[in-house]
Amino acid sequence: MIQDTLLRLEQGKTILYPTDTVWGLGCDATNNDAVKEIYKLKNREESKSLIVLVNSLEMLKKYVSVPEAAVEILSKTNKPTTIIYSNPNGIASDIINKEDNTLAIRIVQHDFCQELIEAFGKPIVSTSANVSGNPTPKSFSEVEKAILDSVDYIVNLQQDKVSEKSSTILKIEGEEIIVIRE
Repeated sequence: MIQDTLLRLEQGKTILYPTDTVWGLGCDATNNDAVKEIYKLKNREESKSLIVLVNSLEMLKKYVSVPEAAVEILSKTNKPTTIIYSNPNGIASDIINKEDNTLAIRIVQHDFCQELIEAFGKPIVSTSANVSGNPTPKSFSEVEKAILDSVDYIVNLQQDKVSEKSSTILKIEGEEIIVIRE
């Protein structure tokens, strides 16, 4: 399963996969062409940034400067937590918020995702597997036909799992921690 998914990521393809929150659409977060495909699949404006998954603090530090407040939050949290960081580098430019040069990144807590990102050696995109404006699917069975028909590869794993949770999203500005989504 990891090898098949890894092959698709290396080829710049899009994937539909389970995460530590909901089913996600993903691709190589460093490949602009693959990122454009995600926007097309979701019918989403490219001005709306996407979340990126990494598998460790070490990988996170390769792409952003990590404030001490973020390290502290990440060491204490037991739920999926996405943090918005400033001035990312080495990431596809279309993922980055153009207004303030920020990027939302989560250290993933899902075994499959951890192993996949470890094997891939780079971050992957994670955005809910729905057409923009439609409800977020809580299980594989709720993923829209348009997504199923358009994505390059579907991971055959945990397709009966139901997830009610989204990640907490935080933004750190100086000493201030702003809660974007609880």
